[in-house]
Amino acid sequence: MLTGAFRPINESHDDDATLSPDARRTVTTSFHEFHLIPALLEAVADMGYTRPTPIQAEAIPVGLAGRDLIGCASTGTGKTAAFLLPILQRLHKGTRGKCGALVLSPVRELAMQIDEQALALGYHVGLTAVSVVGGVDMRPQERALRAGAEIVVATPGRLLDHMRFDYVDFSALEVLVLDEADRMLDMGFLPDIRRILRALPAERQTMMFSATMPPEIRQLASDILRDPVTILVGSQKLASGIAQSVYPVAQSRKAALLTTLLRRDAMRSVLVFVKRKADADRLARMVSRSGVAATSIHSDRRQEDRIAALEAFRRGEYPVLIATDVAARGIDVEGISHVVNFDVPFSSDDYIHRGGRTARAGAVGEVITFVAPDEEADLCAIEKPIGTTLPRVILPNFDHGMHEHVPPAVRPPGSRERSGPPRRRDGRGRRAAASRGHETESAVVARGVDDRRSGRERRGAHQGVGAHERGAAGGAASAGDVAATDNRDAGGPAPRRRRRRRGRAKGSSPASPPGEH
Repeated sequence: MLTGAFRPINESHDDDATLSPDARRTVTTSFHEFHLIPALLEAVADMGYTRPTPIQAEAIPVGLAGRDLIGCASTGTGKTAAFLLPILQRLHKGTRGKCGALVLSPVRELAMQIDEQALALGYHVGLTAVSVVGGVDMRPQERALRAGAEIVVATPGRLLDHMRFDYVDFSALEVLVLDEADRMLDMGFLPDIRRILRALPAERQTMMFSATMPPEIRQLASDILRDPVTILVGSQKLASGIAQSVYPVAQSRKAALLTTLLRRDAMRSVLVFVKRKADADRLARMVSRSGVAATSIHSDRRQEDRIAALEAFRRGEYPVLIATDVAARGIDVEGISHVVNFDVPFSSDDYIHRGGRTARAGAVGEVITFVAPDEEADLCAIEKPIGTTLPRVILPNFDHGMHEHVPPAVRPPGSRERSGPPRRRDGRGRRAAASRGHETESAVVARGVDDRRSGRERRGAHQGVGAHERGAAGGAASAGDVAATDNRDAGGPAPRRRRRRRGRAKGSSPASPPGEH
């Protein structure tokens, strides 16, 4: 059972008597209060750390005291340093040339970034680290393992590949860390983790870190931890410096909405999450065509390409990075201004992990979620666990498409709404009038031709045309070509008929009546 102390932040701790004096800290404002060795204090200063984050303030004293630990904090709150500093403090006076600490991570990118921090901090105390991940050549990893790197940061699958051979030696292991434990369970790594645990010494310190605390994590903790201290810091919520909003939009309009938002100057470094790998590449191409440089990262890309894309995004060469959830845990880039959920995440845990990529280490950021009509239920399933109703935002002068939460479009001032049925085209390709009181240009032309015909018919009447022809001419003023047919049947003068034929040849009158060709 998980019988250790439960330690929510900013509350008193009844179990302080079981910890060393250095572990009785509840509010720590400086790394000097941890009594780190001078070399580590110098390393902390070189890394730019000035004040411990809440998870660091709670976890570092427990780690330095040698206690097992389960730490639950939002992504991006400084968990890596929370376990690396106690490890380095412990190993600097131990045996060199053998693996003293093993850190397991769910994804390659996260493992490599932990390795980078371990190398940067460990440089000051003379300790080495190696990342053991898939997608790259195993031989350099083998050489580092044979040489006895003191800290090994690995993904479970690749570590098991190496453990088939006799050069992997965990006999001197003192510390085991499971980072992003909830994601490792989600990705099906539990059997691999248990195989690795069976090869490790029973006498060790084990620290488990997770952004969420589902029942499966508690069960795993009860199996592998001994009297652990549990620390919860801002669990199930994003960091306080993150603004959150939801844009209701039709699925077919999401890409257009994204490219519109990316024109804002404030969106200088944007991480966009999609559910499918094919969507990541497709969306990156669409964003690039809109004039904003974008690249993608997902599990189908070669490891070299993934590293290159991530580094280019970190340097600012690409202001937009499109990623899948698998890569979410491995992206640790400072200065991300916005996280965009192009698709609604599968769960509140995924929402928290995605949003944790911005506002890291006390900074500010924004999380934007696009929700299509068929994703509304998924969004409600996220809002309930995080205890927040996310505000809806409608972008002015943008067509969000069909969505129940989008009000009808407001026409710009001065525009005229077209009334009546849609305009049709007549037999000559001209548009017919759409409603009474609105004549098209072709209708005005036709009406002018009828008026000219009426004038000619009236002049014929004054020249002695018979009563029957005068009646036909009078009817022509209202009946058009029907009057012309009657006049021809009555034997009207040939010159006048030729003049009328030449008038019709100009293409101004309606279609000729039957018998006139």
